[in-house]
Amino acid sequence: MPHAPTGDEVPPAGTGQVPRAATSDEAPVVTVTGPLAEAEGRSVLGLAETAAGRDGVGPLSEHVLLHARYGGDAGARNLLLTIGPRLTGYGHLDPAGQAGTHQGPAAEIVIHPDYRRRGFGLTLARALLAEAAPDPLRVWAHGDLPAARALAARAGFARIRSLWTMRRPLTDPLPDPVFPPGVTVRTFRVGADEAAWLDLNRKAFASHPEQGAWTAEDLSLREREPWFDPDGFFLAERDGKLAGFHWTKIHAAPPAVGEVYVVGVDPAGQGGGLGRALTLAGLHYLRSRGLPEVMLYVDEDNRPAIRLYESLGFIHEGTDVMFQHPGQGPASASLH
Repeated sequence: MPHAPTGDEVPPAGTGQVPRAATSDEAPVVTVTGPLAEAEGRSVLGLAETAAGRDGVGPLSEHVLLHARYGGDAGARNLLLTIGPRLTGYGHLDPAGQAGTHQGPAAEIVIHPDYRRRGFGLTLARALLAEAAPDPLRVWAHGDLPAARALAARAGFARIRSLWTMRRPLTDPLPDPVFPPGVTVRTFRVGADEAAWLDLNRKAFASHPEQGAWTAEDLSLREREPWFDPDGFFLAERDGKLAGFHWTKIHAAPPAVGEVYVVGVDPAGQGGGLGRALTLAGLHYLRSRGLPEVMLYVDEDNRPAIRLYESLGFIHEGTDVMFQHPGQGPASASLH
């Protein structure tokens, strides 16, 4: 969950102005909207960048950042917390969960660092609960920060899921990939491989609440991103059909770092070493791009994947946490 609120007022993102003290007549206002206008999206992205710079971890997931950048899904709701003209907090709500996962409402929150410890995080949490009512509400907290844990406890949320961040240096030795017999590897072809990849992704992540529910629109949005590189998107084929993949990503912002973005294998072919070989193929590619380090995300309870990554030199570095509130009836919109 979020970043709990603190501090003084902050001017609109990108103005370069120095924050000033709030006056007593400037009460926070929460506005609920559908798709974001372009200027609103820029303000949300600026707010997230400011919080990331202060906290050392991004407050919003890639899914929500894409939503802000491109306007977002028609069914999603955006909660803008403002003091006067200034955006001081933001909440994102997927009423049906990310990418239509049907896991129930899911949300994320960020408060500007200069407005924390003022109760604004709790204000947004209450507003999100009211929007999600009467369903349970799940909220991601990126970085497992103490303030987020405190806010979750105060708002009545319980921890239900953890996502690990793992890293390894690319300067350390890397084994060569060894692919199973009959497997060939090539890179992704934009405009030709989307449907087959989506089908394999659904199979490989059938039990995963977010990744397995990706749609053609989810894939298209990422193909539009500056970081998208088909040369780093490896597809394994067996008998002319996709059997697995490793999609890599490069975060260009200094310091540049590679990412094992998604690795998936057809369930019918698991256990033969294809996942390990694809992972290594991607790591070699990222190293060839001159990157000093690589990271990845993996669910804490996915022990087979964690064992694979540990065998390749990855170590646990950080944790994102999902909290859940049991929900409330429509007539009971506030927390106590």
